[in-house]
Amino acid sequence: MSVALLRVPLKISGVGAGGGVEGEGAVMWWGRKPENRQQWVLDPLVGVGPLRFGMDSDEVRAALGAADSGSRVARDGSFWATYGDLGLTALYAPGMLLAAVEIHAAVGPRVSLAGVELMDRVPSEVSADLHRLARGQGVPVGVNWGGDPEIAAWGLSMGAVQAWEASEEGHPVRTDRAITQALVVAPELAHDPYGTDLVALWRDIREEPLNPGAWPVTADRDRARWEWTPLEGVGPLRFGMTVDEVIAALGEEEPAARRGFFPHYFHGYGQWYLEEDRFDAAGLTAHYWMRDGRPTLAAVTLHGRTGPQVVHDGMKLIGQKVTALDAALIERAERGDMDLAIGCSGDLGIHGCNMYVRSVRAGDGMVSAARFCDADWEDHG
Repeated sequence: MSVALLRVPLKISGVGAGGGVEGEGAVMWWGRKPENRQQWVLDPLVGVGPLRFGMDSDEVRAALGAADSGSRVARDGSFWATYGDLGLTALYAPGMLLAAVEIHAAVGPRVSLAGVELMDRVPSEVSADLHRLARGQGVPVGVNWGGDPEIAAWGLSMGAVQAWEASEEGHPVRTDRAITQALVVAPELAHDPYGTDLVALWRDIREEPLNPGAWPVTADRDRARWEWTPLEGVGPLRFGMTVDEVIAALGEEEPAARRGFFPHYFHGYGQWYLEEDRFDAAGLTAHYWMRDGRPTLAAVTLHGRTGPQVVHDGMKLIGQKVTALDAALIERAERGDMDLAIGCSGDLGIHGCNMYVRSVRAGDGMVSAARFCDADWEDHG
């Protein structure tokens, strides 16, 4: 299983780390002290720190003084390598030439541009600083898919992830804050980094909702109220439903986006399998697995900013402060009312119910979402 059973006193050793656009290795990186992070300068469209675009992978390793901790190759010859100890990911175009670098928020080098610190800060403050700097240089500022500043003239696309910190007992805990990270790219990617083949193969955001830079959160009074039956379903949705039955249960709402995969993608063949449908009006994502040769509903994520409200044991699970909800779950565990489980991304859940409290960004902060799963679903973040 991908979860760890948690009984108080609270310990979170041996828990896996989450990845992707919400932050790579959030649990792994929580203890990195600022004084132990390298200080780098962004040289727009040329490189960052000791790295220069156009370097090959051997030159990158030599410049960093470290080997990568994992890599993956796409069928077009591009690949990406993560340097976990340094907190960055290097993206290489075909020909093994460095074309982009993602600096991880909480552990990567502290990168600055013309005196503006880019990393591990309040997103709106960094955005304001970048807009002032851009105005002074006559440079236009755009907005990327996630709602953060993107400046083609500097080859810079900002992002943000959840901040973690150490508890009094010394273990990692989630906070209600978002902190900045950055993707820096070579000139050939600068106009639209996430629209290029290289970046899309590494992080495909084509089916993600586009954010214009606003982060509205639906007021609790305006949310639908749904009931949750653990291991059976939530609201009108029941695990085991077909895709058509899910759509019918949601009032014939068609998915705003659909995500799937080819099992043998890198070899260029195989049947396409549906993984999830996103329903923006309902405020949820339906997750599927294959049963009897067809996709059936196995889990449902209610979106934190817009999804229906679910109340369990007096706790509102959706759209709340993440720290308050985590504290409520821990309090009940300390009373002996429940055991807790921890998901791959450090999400707290209720053992035996296969439910995990997730977190999503809302501007400079985070709000709670929740994933409700079938008994046999292994949640991988």
